[in-house]
Amino acid sequence: MTFRPTLESHSGAENQSWWGAMLVGAIFIVAGLFLLGDVVAATLISAFVIGIVLLIAGAAEVFQAFAAPHWRGFVVRLLIGLLYAVCGLMLVSDPARASVVLTLVFALSLIASGAVRIVQAVEYWQWYGWLLLASGIVGIAAGLVILSKWPASGLWVLGLVVAIDLVLHGLWWISLGGRLRHERSAIPA
Repeated sequence: MTFRPTLESHSGAENQSWWGAMLVGAIFIVAGLFLLGDVVAATLISAFVIGIVLLIAGAAEVFQAFAAPHWRGFVVRLLIGLLYAVCGLMLVSDPARASVVLTLVFALSLIASGAVRIVQAVEYWQWYGWLLLASGIVGIAAGLVILSKWPASGLWVLGLVVAIDLVLHGLWWISLGGRLRHERSAIPA
């Protein structure tokens, strides 16, 4: 016996899902555009929020180190927790300086991951390797552009990346909502 939902059993949920997706998308896009208005403030806020999260993660890791029923790995957990907490404290206490360091790490990560993608493009050429190649070249170029403007880029890069990510993610949600709405209208009554 197979289960076949009827139109009545899911029509309310489908109606809510398409407009809910579009609403989330619109909120993301508005937030991204708002952040694009002041990428320096967005960078500082992002660094501060990351710092809070690291402080919480550090405290949880230290607590876990002492709360574990066995002592195996205690020192490693304790050191990781303390490292998280110290990094979080640095981000919270001076988000501007910390964002400069984060931007340097981000630029170097882009360059390294771009190089890896270029090497992988050769290996996976028959499976759209040209996309990996293009992605690797763009990653390296972006990392070099950020490094060429560093340390000043540390005050705006993170905010710009977060803002663009919100706008693109919002566009995806709106596209999903449109697709759900279209599929809903395609169901015969």
